[in-house]
Amino acid sequence: MFTELREEIELSLAQLHQLAGTLRDVRESIKTRDPNETEIMALAAFVHSFYTGVENLFKRIAIATEGKPPRGELWHVTLLAQMAQATPSRPAVISEPLRKQLKDYLDFRHVFRHAYVFELKWLRMAPLVLEMGRVLRQLEEEVGRFLSAIETDSK
Repeated sequence: MFTELREEIELSLAQLHQLAGTLRDVRESIKTRDPNETEIMALAAFVHSFYTGVENLFKRIAIATEGKPPRGELWHVTLLAQMAQATPSRPAVISEPLRKQLKDYLDFRHVFRHAYVFELKWLRMAPLVLEMGRVLRQLEEEVGRFLSAIETDSK
């Protein structure tokens, strides 16, 4: 189980890095100005895709350690909360500070899915776009500690 989970997590993280690399190129083009409406739409899609990738990583962990991801209307919120909590079958995957940061991405994902793209505001999105690389590095570090802990426990 551990080897397969590690491979799935590494693939998810590689995909998130690929996304972040592409975003870097777009971010460079708006370094000295606010993005136009088309760029805002593209950046919103990046933020949405980023959190979807994070959530897919968390679902893989939930399936491997709990047997299934959470269900119900609020499963997205529950899954994120579960990752910051230890369970009988695993240690916490992420810290509470990282959970709070990722909650902002989850909240934006909801807005993105339920609003017209022309309603998106750069000021609301900017911190998410600008901090994505740092949040990804933090996620990678904390998931790495989680993997080391479960590897040690399985020996």
